[in-house]
Parts: sequence; C-alpha cells; structure tokens
Amino acid sequence: MKAVLSKSVGGPDTLVLEEVADPALKPGEVLVAVKACGVNYPDVIIIEDKYQFKPERPFSPGGEVAGVVEAVGEGASRIKVGDRVIGQAGWGGMAEKIALPEIRCIPMPDGMSFEEGAAFVMTYGTSHYALKQRADIKAGETLLVLGAAGGVGLAAVELAKAAGARVIAACSSQEKVDLCLKHGADAGVVYPHGPFDKEGRKALADLFKGACGKEGANVIYDAVGGDYAEAALRAIAWEGRFLVIGFPAGIPSIPLNLTLLKGCQIVGVFWGAFTAKDPKENAENIEELMALYAAGKIKPYVSATYPMAQAGQAIADLAERRAQGKVVVTMG
Repeated sequence: MKAVLSKSVGGPDTLVLEEVADPALKPGEVLVAVKACGVNYPDVIIIEDKYQFKPERPFSPGGEVAGVVEAVGEGASRIKVGDRVIGQAGWGGMAEKIALPEIRCIPMPDGMSFEEGAAFVMTYGTSHYALKQRADIKAGETLLVLGAAGGVGLAAVELAKAAGARVIAACSSQEKVDLCLKHGADAGVVYPHGPFDKEGRKALADLFKGACGKEGANVIYDAVGGDYAEAALRAIAWEGRFLVIGFPAGIPSIPLNLTLLKGCQIVGVFWGAFTAKDPKENAENIEELMALYAAGKIKPYVSATYPMAQAGQAIADLAERRAQGKVVVTMG
C-alpha cells in the first residue's frame, strides 16, 4: 500500500510518499481501507516532534480517517467487514490502509460523505467537549471565537449557535468572517496580523472589547494563542471562562492578575486525553453530535481536498493559516 511518511524531523516538505507493507491486524482491531483523512493542527507539529506524542519513525501523520472496513481481527465483534466508519487514529491516517482498535471506530451515517467523515470527529469532538464539559455554555451567553474560520473554530460557531449562544467570530480576514456568518455567527471582527508591540496589544484588546460589548464575552474560545490570548482575556465578562484550545500564533504568557480582576477561569481543553480518560462520556458526546448532524444543525465545511501526493501541501496550507474550515487528503 502507499503511505505518506515522516522519516525525519521537519516541516511538510520532509514528507515522502512510499510503498509500505499492509498493517497486520492484532486482536480487537479492524483493518480500514482509508478513503479520506482529515488534516488538523496536530499534524503540523507531530512531524516536527513538537506534539505531546512522538511516534517512532517512519510514521504517517493523520489523526482521523473515514473509510470501509476490509478485515476484522479476532475478538472484534461490533464492526463488520463492509461497514463505513470514522476512525480516530492519533497518527497513521495518511495511508491507504490502517489498523485501528475497534473501539476507535464510529459507524458513519448513510448520508455522510467520506470527506465529511474525515472532517467530523476531531473538530466537533474538541469543540463540543470544550463548550459542554469545560465551559458549560448556556443559551443567551456570548461566545468569542478566535480563529473562527478554522476547523475547530467553525465547529465551535455551529455548536454554540445550536446551544442558543450569541457568537462573535474573530478572524484574520473579512472573507473568513463572512464564512463564519454563513455558518451562524451573529457578528464578526477582523483582527490584524501580529506580532504586536505594547500599543498594538492595547489596540487589539480594544478591538475585542468593542466586538463583545460592555458586558464582555462569557466564554472565549482561543484557538490562536500568542499575543491574541491576553488581548481577548481583557474582553472577558465577570466570571467568564477562557478556553485554551491551541497556539498556532505561539504559546501565550498571560498576567494572572487579569484572572483575579475578572473573577474568571482559564480552562485547558485536551480532547484526546478526555476520550481516553472518560470514554463513556465521550461516546455520549459523539451520539449528541451525530444527532445534531442528522438534524442539519452542524455540517463539516471541507474547503479543499488534496491527493496523497500533495499531503505535504495540505499540511502547509493549514500551518500557514490559508485553510478555511477543514482540508482533507483523499486516497486512490
């Protein structure tokens, strides 16, 4: 089979497409013929050895796949040959086949395409866990989303609207804000490109305060980090919740006196660890997400698909913030 491989530490240009042996099935695993693989921020940093996990090389990036079950290992009983599934891999998804524990496979709805399936679980799973378990967002509350046109950001916009919140989408361009408005955001704000000096950080904070209004944002969903984090925190409401999602703009340094003055919480969101530590609650979340998809309240936005030979370009476009919604690598 063909696989996109990281054989040395580096950026997307270090990836190669090679023939490798088909994976061997272990007890409790299923073999999935991959049709599509979603591209996510962990793919950017895992090939640079900057992720929480450092798989042994050579390995394929790609943490979520959609495909058809080709074989079933001993002890696997829930998933059958021929089933269309979404698979949660961590890595290894940018290959024509992948062996996954049966427990990491979710049946795909009949109306869902493979591209949508590969763009669904990680982004919506992360954002649902963030807004439900970590922020406990309520109808009528205001949510400010940084990086709102990205995969997790757009998922947060849709999920918050489904929960009855008022959503403000913060993006790096008007084109991205317009996309968020089409997906349900109530308002949007375009922020400038950093880094920022002292005056620039103050102006950024004023921009967010103006967008959120006098009372501020009850919940802030920060998928950007860097200088944007402190500026957004200054726009939080009393007893607000600041969700730490990711840091493509860099890991921020936040003065903790702000948390005292705002009476607010800074809350980490590590969905991958949540799925491992509380699989039952995660399964309930997935059921809720599938119900929202069936009701038409959420729908993955796949802005571009790439063949396997261009997987490095797909990751680069995400890393350099050119992508909107989700990008997907397709096999075959």
